[in-house]
Amino acid sequence: MNIVCIAWGSLLWKPGPLKLASGWHPGGPRLPLEFVRNSDDSPEVALVLCESARPMPTYWAYLDTQDLDEARAMLQQREKITPEKPEWVGSIPSVDGAKADARIAAWMKEKRIDAAVWTAVPPKFDGQNGKVATADQVVAWLDSCSGEQRAAVEDYIRRTPAHIDTRYRRIIEARLGWTPLRESHVTQMR
Repeated sequence: MNIVCIAWGSLLWKPGPLKLASGWHPGGPRLPLEFVRNSDDSPEVALVLCESARPMPTYWAYLDTQDLDEARAMLQQREKITPEKPEWVGSIPSVDGAKADARIAAWMKEKRIDAAVWTAVPPKFDGQNGKVATADQVVAWLDSCSGEQRAAVEDYIRRTPAHIDTRYRRIIEARLGWTPLRESHVTQMR
């Protein structure tokens, strides 16, 4: 069974315990993404699936496993997803209450891929999972950061590939001047 991981954010430059069998390939499924997850355990506003956002390009890489449970466990560990939230790791075939995504299924069929995993954490703001912050709220939070935290949040936004050009990203660029880095920080194809 060939299994891939679909990614769009920090997995691209920090795969951590995710064992890749290839580099990241462009041309993943187009998915609705926005910078709308302000996690308690992370100093960033992460780019996550957000159904009200425009579809954006994603990347994909083969994983160094042929076992879907192992692939899900690697992503769960990398993303620090607790066992109580198995649905926060999306997968096809779907397991543990995760919703199947027709956009990803169609892309997999076209690419002849057997299985896929992806991060399916919800938007979060003010400590509330599912709450989608406005662009003004996100920019105000980012601008309130200082020191190492500000450097980390800016780095995350700027390292995200430039062609993932979300509405919030344009507002962040206009108000804070955080333009994408010119060099690619995506782990290249092997």
